[in-house]
Amino acid sequence: MIHRRLLELAGVVPGVIVALSVIGLAVSALHLGFALALGLVIGDLVNGGADLPRLLTLLLLIAVVRALLIWVRETVAARLGTSVRITLRARLLDRLVDVPSHARDSGAIATTVIDGVEGLAPYFTRYLPQLLVVMVVPLAAVVAVWQQAPVPGMVLAAAAAVAVLAPRAWDARLLRNGRGRWARFARLSSDYVEALQNIPLLRSFGAGRRTGESLRQDADGLRDATMVQLRLSLAETGVSALARLGGTVLTVVAAVAALAGGEIGATQAIVILMLTRECFRPVQELGEQWHAGYVGLTAVDGLEELLTTPHRARRCRDEAVDATGVECEDVSYYYPGGRRGVAGLSLRIAPGECLAVIGPSGSGKSTIARLLERDVDPDAGTIRVGDVDLRALSDRVRAATVAVVPQDPVLFAWTIADNLRLCRPAASDSEVEAAARIAQIHDVIRALPDGYRTILDENGEQLSGGERQRLALARALLSPAPVLVLDEVTSALDPDTERALIDAVHAATAQRTVVIIAHRSSACRHATRWLLLRDGSVAASGAGSPASAVFEGAGAW
Repeated sequence: MIHRRLLELAGVVPGVIVALSVIGLAVSALHLGFALALGLVIGDLVNGGADLPRLLTLLLLIAVVRALLIWVRETVAARLGTSVRITLRARLLDRLVDVPSHARDSGAIATTVIDGVEGLAPYFTRYLPQLLVVMVVPLAAVVAVWQQAPVPGMVLAAAAAVAVLAPRAWDARLLRNGRGRWARFARLSSDYVEALQNIPLLRSFGAGRRTGESLRQDADGLRDATMVQLRLSLAETGVSALARLGGTVLTVVAAVAALAGGEIGATQAIVILMLTRECFRPVQELGEQWHAGYVGLTAVDGLEELLTTPHRARRCRDEAVDATGVECEDVSYYYPGGRRGVAGLSLRIAPGECLAVIGPSGSGKSTIARLLERDVDPDAGTIRVGDVDLRALSDRVRAATVAVVPQDPVLFAWTIADNLRLCRPAASDSEVEAAARIAQIHDVIRALPDGYRTILDENGEQLSGGERQRLALARALLSPAPVLVLDEVTSALDPDTERALIDAVHAATAQRTVVIIAHRSSACRHATRWLLLRDGSVAASGAGSPASAVFEGAGAW
């Protein structure tokens, strides 16, 4: 089964597969030659051994050349497999960068990128090259046997045809059922990841046992699907094995009958026996390679889904943006399902201005942050930074222009210093510490056993919510980006820490354009202008920082 789309996705050069096929043919030819030479050696022993030295030398030469070619084939196959994995994973990850976060299922993605791609390597390096071998070698063996004796040749031809063609009747059903099994496997993997990440939440609501039972039922479903697949696979393997073994026995019986009838000699009978074994070797290997690459083939749907998921448009302006003002012109964005994020939003933020965006939950505040970060793109309208469409910027320039601190920041299982240097790998220790001081997190870091060299747990689980927020803020402050977007960065802080942080950030960002998204008036007291959102649209605006009365009227508390 040749899957053209997979060849395109993996960037596999057909010439490499053809080269592997040619090497495989050469190895199979040497298998046939070895079998023929071995038959001649045995026949010569029966007849007195006059040509034994010459035949043994030939046998040894064939064995050495065959071993060398097998080494070359395995080396080329290993390199092709590595190339396929790297190329396909690079394409998948490159595409995932442009997929909105709400459209990503981490568990399913990890399963496809790791297990699915891993299973594809045998398909390219083993199965496809073996197809050509199966098309040529059994036919050559049948012709060679036919030349020794027609009747054994006819028996071998019929058995080889059954061994090659009969299992194909199961291929379509195996692949169809396999795709269903892969979907179950990917979904179960995703559910396990989600459950493991949320064990404290499940425990707090007493939902651990219920979730475990749900996972058990899904695992039982996967087991049942796997058993159905195994039964089909065993049926296919059984038919092929029956044809191979039965064909071998019947061909040998026909050869013995020909020997008894005086049609062939002992040497010819032995050669037929050896060639019969080599006729079925490629067929057996094809079955093994099919099952080795089967996992990857069943993951095709997952690969296609990842590669066809709606994604951000990508352009390639790589020049820095001069001005730092931000303009949204009639911007609208709707989440999947039609839920409105923002609708007809128009606003201008002057360079160096500090804009406070307030409003009740669900009014579209965080959507603005996601739009400025380009986690999502507008369905309509345009966002400009320095008179340049945000969508026209390369990822590098966009990251150097706009820094966003989200409500739920992501921290990697790296050292704290490496997490802070994510946007500026060359930042000095003093610059890192200065950013941490502004974010009011320096003392917390210094109190840790290894200070800035402390390796964080997954997403910084050993830190409190407020500490994670401040680390993310320090990371953004270390960025050279002239536009800074702060989405609820003080929501997990006590009033005193919030006051100190807001004052320090204001002093450090006097030359930057700042957008503060907040539910509390205390976080906006240094704002030069405020904007009230309702249902994704601007409901009110004003100069200076918003008064508490505005927050109360907006329901922003």
